[in-house]
Amino acid sequence: MELYSYWRSSAAYRVRIALALKGLAVDLHPVHLLQDGGQQRHAKYQALNPAQLVPTLVDNELVLNQSLAILDYLEACYPEPALLPQELSLAVQVRAVTLDIACDIHPLNNLRVLQYLTGPLQLTEQQKLHWILHWLQLGFQALEQRLSRHAGTCCFGDQVTWADICLVPQIYNALRFGLDMSPYPTLNRIYRHCIELPAFIAAAPEQQADAQK
Repeated sequence: MELYSYWRSSAAYRVRIALALKGLAVDLHPVHLLQDGGQQRHAKYQALNPAQLVPTLVDNELVLNQSLAILDYLEACYPEPALLPQELSLAVQVRAVTLDIACDIHPLNNLRVLQYLTGPLQLTEQQKLHWILHWLQLGFQALEQRLSRHAGTCCFGDQVTWADICLVPQIYNALRFGLDMSPYPTLNRIYRHCIELPAFIAAAPEQQADAQK
């Protein structure tokens, strides 16, 4: 398998965590989203992923984009360790939290959205930061309320699931922008636990070969 990734991409970070948890080795191909005009826009990568986003997973003839689709593929092909609960009622709640993060929170602070705000819309850096923090706070308030009902050391009990795999990169991203995490004790506790786990350490942005030191 091959993974096209950017060290600080939240979506690529999710996939790296899942691969590490399942003990799967991949050939990692860095795609720098800022250098050379954005390497994701280069013709060779566009041919692989017309959306010009990371990650992209290549497994023999399969070329797959979208981090959640990749998680689904890995879960089907490599079911151990399971990253979704067997119980349906719990599994769909894990999926719901996963979608809360990946579909409602993350896109609003994605790089291309932020570049549009300060580019064509001509927002200042301070206005951009206000945008980022507003949507993070709104999303995290809902997550804190939801996960306080289910969390142990992880989002749902004490076993890592897709919810944790999505939450950790999102909090990492929030901390980069200076979000005060004190209003979200449940989220903060889960984050502090997970980032000490070996798979999360291996997948961390700073551990990647293309990380900017």
